[in-house]
Amino acid sequence: MPSVFIKTYGCQMNERDSEAVAAQLVERGYSLAPLESGADIVLLNTCSVRDLAEQKAIGKMTTLAGVNRKKGRHQVLGYLGCMAQSRGEELLKQNPAVDLVVGTQKFHRAGEYLDDILSGRRAKVVEIDEEPDSQSAIREHLPQTGKGGVGAVTAFVSIMQGCNQHCTFCIVPATRGSERSRTIEDIVGECRTLAERGIREVTLLGQIVTSYGKRVFPIREGRSPFVQLIEAVQQVDGLDRIRFTSPHPKGYGDDLVEAYGRLPKLVESAHLPLQSGSDRLLRLMHRGYTRVRYLEIISKLRAVQPEMGISTDIIVGFPGETEADFESTLSLCQEVGFDQAYVYKYSRRRDTPAAEMPDQIPEEVIEERHRRLLGAIDELAMLKYDALVGQRVEILVEGPSHRNRARYEGRTRSNKIVVFEGTERHRGQLMQLRIERARNFTLYGDPAIVGFESELVTEPTPA
Repeated sequence: MPSVFIKTYGCQMNERDSEAVAAQLVERGYSLAPLESGADIVLLNTCSVRDLAEQKAIGKMTTLAGVNRKKGRHQVLGYLGCMAQSRGEELLKQNPAVDLVVGTQKFHRAGEYLDDILSGRRAKVVEIDEEPDSQSAIREHLPQTGKGGVGAVTAFVSIMQGCNQHCTFCIVPATRGSERSRTIEDIVGECRTLAERGIREVTLLGQIVTSYGKRVFPIREGRSPFVQLIEAVQQVDGLDRIRFTSPHPKGYGDDLVEAYGRLPKLVESAHLPLQSGSDRLLRLMHRGYTRVRYLEIISKLRAVQPEMGISTDIIVGFPGETEADFESTLSLCQEVGFDQAYVYKYSRRRDTPAAEMPDQIPEEVIEERHRRLLGAIDELAMLKYDALVGQRVEILVEGPSHRNRARYEGRTRSNKIVVFEGTERHRGQLMQLRIERARNFTLYGDPAIVGFESELVTEPTPA
């Protein structure tokens, strides 16, 4: 029975793809190795959005090949995902020890390709062609697992593949293809199966998740296909919470904003990638909205749910970014007061329009702006965490804390981590506790203060 180790570099979508591949391999008789050193096969699933992820994966593969040569050991080595899709045969030339390169529309065939390699039918495999309906092939889950491992109560559900936005800095349309959506019935069926396994929260995934079903499924009663999907998932018995990522501000129509106040399982958490607060840069990025429109969306969301947790993505150092452009981003962040922000240094990606733009920003300028913006955002965000001290919140207990396995943790509806003194019997419970302190974007709560044993939550309590 061959054993396989899969390592993921990148976003939640990559994590979900890796889990689906692992589940498919287990069904074919493969076992999952806990460590790469003891595996017959090592697969690296790699994002291409930023150069750092690619360089980490390439470095890891080079190290694996070197160790195998030194020990006289043969492992089947392979790349999966976006980097595999964009580089293809180039990866074999770069490292002859690589046996397998599987693109983003061929994940579900990884088992077939490995069988071919192990049996000797094929020496090397590079498969990066498009495949119709591949968006429906990422549906398997490992038994009793989601994003937290064995006993997990949360899970990712891929609802679509691809992207039609063509932001000038982004390689995703080239690596994931054009938008392709699964049917509502298929997605709801997967969510129902997960709920039967004990999953209590699902996160709907798409490259631009709010574009789900656009130009494919009809608008009904003024509601977009994406809102129709959320309504359908809302009806799945056993599920308590629905999240989604990653959306685009263009997808926040009034029907979606209204859904936050109407659908109790849709949590008060919105991730709205900003990228820049400068209208000039937003046009160069091909984002399709303005600063005023972005702020209008935030205002509408907070009108429906005043305690809405809002996070964002921001790029610092986009080609041509002036100090005035940067100050526009900084001032918008101060005006919004994000609960969390992922601030990225611009990463020049080949085959993207931005890579050929004039006025590429020097690295030292990017570093300084990145540090300044991150500091300002974090300072404002911690005020929101500090304001929750003494407040009562609802959490879904996910399991042991990642930092201290002796404690347990869960998330508020607004996506803040809360750590508390708990036991395994609390996993999967919706419970209320009072926040005693806040530190490093983590809340610490005491369930004993509110007597959670008799106060399991049946109605959502915003946090």
